[in-house]
Amino acid sequence: MTAPAASDRLDDDDLTEMLTEMIGARFFSNRAFNLQRQGRAGTNAPIDGNEGVVVGAARALDPATDWVLPQYREPPGLLRFGEEVLRRYFLYIVGHPAGSHMPEPLRVWPPQISLATQIPHAVGQAWGMHVQQQEGVVLVFFGDGASSEGDFYEAGNLAGVLGVPVIFMCVNNGWAISTPVSRQTAAGSFADKARAFGMPGVRVDGTDVMAVYEATAAARRRAADGEGPTMIEAVTYRLGPHTTADDPTRYVPPDELEAALARDPVVRFREELRSRGLWDDDREERAAAWARDLADRTVAEVEATPVAPTDMFDHVFAEPTPALVEQRESLVEHLARVGRSDV
Repeated sequence: MTAPAASDRLDDDDLTEMLTEMIGARFFSNRAFNLQRQGRAGTNAPIDGNEGVVVGAARALDPATDWVLPQYREPPGLLRFGEEVLRRYFLYIVGHPAGSHMPEPLRVWPPQISLATQIPHAVGQAWGMHVQQQEGVVLVFFGDGASSEGDFYEAGNLAGVLGVPVIFMCVNNGWAISTPVSRQTAAGSFADKARAFGMPGVRVDGTDVMAVYEATAAARRRAADGEGPTMIEAVTYRLGPHTTADDPTRYVPPDELEAALARDPVVRFREELRSRGLWDDDREERAAAWARDLADRTVAEVEATPVAPTDMFDHVFAEPTPALVEQRESLVEHLARVGRSDV
């Protein structure tokens, strides 16, 4: 079927909201970085340089029917699915067990640290939705490094065979920790790998939020129409460290980073909207104030959220396994012996 161009469905408010979300995503990421440096949060992965990919892809989805499986870098840019995404992200980085909980009606899975393991889950969920004739599609984010894992190839092959409504979003930001793309694959591009799975492979400029939006919207229409999966390779550049435990100055060429900073997706989209008369200093100040207020409120709520030692056993399985029940009971007994009551 023929569908209108994706950009035809966006109005000026959509565009300004997208830039606001991109500005917010970087602010939230920086706040998480600072919390880690202050000893108030654990290791986390900055989104810097990936905002256009995440916000552009999210804008093409329907939060009422679609699902997102992020890796560990994307949550700060998924505010289109609700503020609960940010709250759970901060719970996750401070080590609170509730960060792994999926409250209704949130359709964003918890952040995934284990490389590529969210990809088979995405295909499984899309297959289940297809079998149950549910509306919606599933989008899974993963990095270029994750494409070297067996889970990626197994899930891609299964998705192609089953024709399930899933979108593979490979965020090629140039580095798998300290390994450059040139040492990860001999293929012409990561999008080329889609051929082996029998699905279309699309390569887009990940620093162009509108290019990502349009590619994702087209893939979503295809999946929703029963035409199967699509793989998108969004080419961008990681502007910060891999995680807060990384020192990129040891391996990132300074001139390469300088060139990438000139294509900063946030700056690029801001300049585009300014040239169209859709953005000015007042909007910039309002966006910054919104991000600061939301971050302040969320962090305060998260740090005030009580946590008990036994919380570690919650949100692991829908029904606790016998081993978990036994371990929890053993911990409760031990805490009682030492005079602890916060179980």
